[in-house]
Amino acid sequence: MSGQWWRHAAIYQIYPRSFADGTGDGIGDLAGLRNRLGYLKDLGIDALWLSPWYTSPMADAGYDVADYRDIDPLFGTLADAEAFLAEAHALGIRVIVDIVPNHCSDQHPWFQAALAARPGSPERELFWFRPGRGEHGELPPNDWQSNFGGPAWTRVPDGEWYLHLFAPEQPDWNWNHPEVRADFTRTLRFWLDRGVDGFRIDVAEALVKDPALPDFADLPIGVPAPWLDQDGVHEIYREWRAIADSSPQEAIFVGELWLTDPERFARYLRPDELHTGFNFPFLSAAWDAGELRTVVDQTLATHAPVGAPATWVLSNHDVTRVVTRYGRADTRHTWDLTREAHAADLALGTKRARAAALLSLSLPGTVYVYQGEELGLPEVQDLPEEVLADPRWERSGHTDRGRDGCRVPLPWSGDAPPFGFSPAGVRTWLPQPADWKALTAEAQSGDPGSMLTLYRTALRLRHQTADLLAGGLRWLPSDPEVLAYARGDSFVCVVNLGVEPVELPEYAEILLASGDLVAGKLPADTAVWLRTA
Repeated sequence: MSGQWWRHAAIYQIYPRSFADGTGDGIGDLAGLRNRLGYLKDLGIDALWLSPWYTSPMADAGYDVADYRDIDPLFGTLADAEAFLAEAHALGIRVIVDIVPNHCSDQHPWFQAALAARPGSPERELFWFRPGRGEHGELPPNDWQSNFGGPAWTRVPDGEWYLHLFAPEQPDWNWNHPEVRADFTRTLRFWLDRGVDGFRIDVAEALVKDPALPDFADLPIGVPAPWLDQDGVHEIYREWRAIADSSPQEAIFVGELWLTDPERFARYLRPDELHTGFNFPFLSAAWDAGELRTVVDQTLATHAPVGAPATWVLSNHDVTRVVTRYGRADTRHTWDLTREAHAADLALGTKRARAAALLSLSLPGTVYVYQGEELGLPEVQDLPEEVLADPRWERSGHTDRGRDGCRVPLPWSGDAPPFGFSPAGVRTWLPQPADWKALTAEAQSGDPGSMLTLYRTALRLRHQTADLLAGGLRWLPSDPEVLAYARGDSFVCVVNLGVEPVELPEYAEILLASGDLVAGKLPADTAVWLRTA
């Protein structure tokens, strides 16, 4: 695939710790990923997106980077990464890697130098060091709160405080400093020179802060938070886009953009900035025909003026797995990750997830598949407290169980843990449920009714069906609880989100269905792809 490949690619997200263990230590790594490249080729994806693989103390699973231009020994070596890139490219698979520009690790050499330096020093200007408030500087510089709970400031022994929008081990870079900008351009070129095909930008809207660091509570309602979506961030991405456009491999950027204002979201996707941005309204939507239709319409309307392709995402490494979410009474995505697990009907969630797969894979634009979606894995909601690794758990005072439930290692084969993820007898870094035997890739490969077979077939048809690789969509008349749309001259997708079976439009052939028809009708929570001519 070439010629602006990113406009209609199917991209598979790899969470390296949990994909495949090739060295036998219970943690996923590059050796395991290289061993499973054939599986990914057979799945039918166009590109991979890897969560961070850089040198890191792993305070936040690699999103605390100590060296942006090397591989963490947990995953392998730089030579392993280069071999992986070459092997993936030989199979026709492109590779996108995470870049984490908002913050680094507190073990990064530059932050260690800042801690050793005096207040007001050049070393501290690379970060957000400020004196505290109060009579003795004992209070944080402002009222900003960390995304992981508690204040966004930590005090150092000489009395100053530093900013971290996430964990204390993740100090925020000061993007007003030219050397921060220059070093990240060196990092981009370093990986592009090694053949990386693009970057997913973590927390893409948060790099630039209001230099006045005002209290959030004092701002008028409706004003953007002073740490988000500041106008200066666009200058950075214009510089980055020029670097990507100069690369021979058609490198791209995709932004993690949790923005609710469609117009401000679209500004990041102008032709001289990012290529795409994650579609979180689609990921967050309830299993409801009206809500999903509104999201699809708004998504396409948002992207059209800037000429960017939409992205369609059901889940990722930060949110509840879709099988579980769609089986709950409230099917929306929320950040309510409390200690008590929400009840879920997994049979119902699986049925809806199968239908959602055909929906997302047939909408115009780029689609993302998070590892394990193609196996129909549920969220693991009963992980023992002693194994929880997400910093949200500790920072929340043990009220937020965090995101570990969607990060449990994949089951590949066998009848019992570790299900081929690691050699037999090895304990995986997060425990797998004992009842995942029927969900292994091996068990599903030979089952025509499995989730894996559904994904493989859908991805193959997506590549073979010209109507799915160009143009927009047009809605067809349907019941209020049904989504029915056409792509091109002869493709139609129908999704029944209601409770009663519905009639199908006239068609020449059923290409694929997420479940069996009943007396020629489409049952509840089922989707079908049709050829009409």
